[in-house]
Amino acid sequence: MGCDGGTIPKRHELVKGPKKVEKVDKNAELAAKWKYCALSQEKLRRPIVACELGRLYNKDAVIEYLLDKSAERPNTEVVGHIRSIKDVKELNLTDNPAWEGERRNAKGDCYEDMHRAMFICPVVGLEMNGKHKFCYLQTCGCVFSVRALREVKTEICHKCGDPFRDEDTVVLNGSKEEQEKLQKAMEEKRAQAKTGKVLCHCSSCSSLQSYMSSEPKSMAMNRESSHGSSSTDTAPGPSGSSKIEKPIVTAGSKRSIQDMEEKSEAYKSIFTSHSSAKRTKSQMSNWVTHTPYHF
Repeated sequence: MGCDGGTIPKRHELVKGPKKVEKVDKNAELAAKWKYCALSQEKLRRPIVACELGRLYNKDAVIEYLLDKSAERPNTEVVGHIRSIKDVKELNLTDNPAWEGERRNAKGDCYEDMHRAMFICPVVGLEMNGKHKFCYLQTCGCVFSVRALREVKTEICHKCGDPFRDEDTVVLNGSKEEQEKLQKAMEEKRAQAKTGKVLCHCSSCSSLQSYMSSEPKSMAMNRESSHGSSSTDTAPGPSGSSKIEKPIVTAGSKRSIQDMEEKSEAYKSIFTSHSSAKRTKSQMSNWVTHTPYHF
């Protein structure tokens, strides 16, 4: 059919071959991860939170999901590991001074740089657009580039000063291998939390743990000493049973008993029925009734 006017069809027009797979632009995919919420697919806006796998969400979208998990949503598989709001951390982000916002290109008549990011690294100034690796600290939520933490090694946060360890860093929007490592670390952490083996490594908690570990020993030694003294003082009776000793009253306990008695006596003296409030016979006088008549 066709071929009117001497047209000659080509082979690819007559023979249908396999359909070509549409390729996704990697730059656009990267920009979408850093600019849109992984759950609601809306643009990221403060407050922004991140999960233990390094995905970015709008906090209100996560709260809506937790309040009603039965509602149909397009990307519920990305939040299946989030059980409560404690499983996400609110991020402390640094604004990019070069970011002009969306109002600049409201008409769509000017060039928009897709790699221009809203946030930057506060140490080296790299933009958080997917070209550079970024991570956040689970202790405080501050966000830095991996290059900044690698070049400026420290155990204190560059932004807020809170202490942290290497295990507290979580890579944001990492690769498949990095997300698998984070998934494994998350499962191990939750398994340890169930068995109660998660311990804090700060100085105050370590001193408390050492005190708690040494306390049972001292209590056991006190019990043994008290048991030994009681065994030496008691003597078995004719029937073979040990006598029950009376508690030893020390000078301090006597003093406390006297104080209590003095306090009770002082309290009782307030009332007229107390002996101190009654008059003796010498203090008592006969009553004289006198009725004057004035004329």
